Amino acid sequence: MDVPSLTRWIQEFHRAIAVHKALLTQLDSAIGDADHGINLDRGVQAVLAALDTHPPAQVCELLRDVATTVLSAVGGASGALYGTFFLRMATAAGPQPALGGVAFAQALRAGLQGVAQRGKAVVGDKTMVDALAPALDALDAALAEGAGLGPALHRAAVAAQAGRDATVPMLARKGRASFLGERSIGHQDPGATSAALLIAAAATVFGDPVFADPGFTDTVG
Repeated sequence: MDVPSLTRWIQEFHRAIAVHKALLTQLDSAIGDADHGINLDRGVQAVLAALDTHPPAQVCELLRDVATTVLSAVGGASGALYGTFFLRMATAAGPQPALGGVAFAQALRAGLQGVAQRGKAVVGDKTMVDALAPALDALDAALAEGAGLGPALHRAAVAAQAGRDATVPMLARKGRASFLGERSIGHQDPGATSAALLIAAAATVFGDPVFADPGFTDTVG
C-alpha cells in the first residue's frame, strides 16, 4: 500500500461518510451532539483538499497530514480520537514509501491503541473501540492464517459490523452518551458506526471482491 492507494482509502471513507451522513447525525442526535456525520463529512473533505494541495511523498506523511487536518477540522471528541488514530498510524508506519499487509495491520493496531488510551475506553464502553477492536483481532487472525490482505480485510469489516451492532444494547460508559445512563441503551453508537465505515472502506479499496455491508441501512431500529 503506497501513498496513492492509501489516498483512495481516505477517498472511499469520505464517500461512505457522505452517503451515510444523515444516519450518523441521527444516531448522534439520540446520545450525543447531533453533529457526528456533519463534522466527519466536513473534516474528511478538508483532508482530501489538503492532500490534493500538498501531495505527501511517504506513507507516514500522508497519515500525519490526515491526523493534523482532522484535529483542526473536526470538532469535539471525534476530531481528537480520529486525529489520534491516524497520528499513531503514522508513527507506526515510519518513513516508508509503501506498507505491506502486516505493516498496515500493525499501523491500524497502533491507531486503535491510541484511541483507547485517549478515550480511556475498552470494549463494552459503547465507543468506536467496540468496532475497531474486533475488526483488528479478525484482521490479525486472518493474516496469521495466511489469508491475503483482501480476504483478511473483508473479515475485519464483517467483525467491525458485528461490533458496531453490538453497541445497541450497551450502557454507555464514556463520552457524552454516558451522561444519559440507562437511556443510552437501545441506541447504536455513532463512533462505532463511522469506525466500521473506515474498516469497510479499507476492505473495498484493498479487497476483492468489493466489501458490501448487508446490515447497513440509513434507518435506525
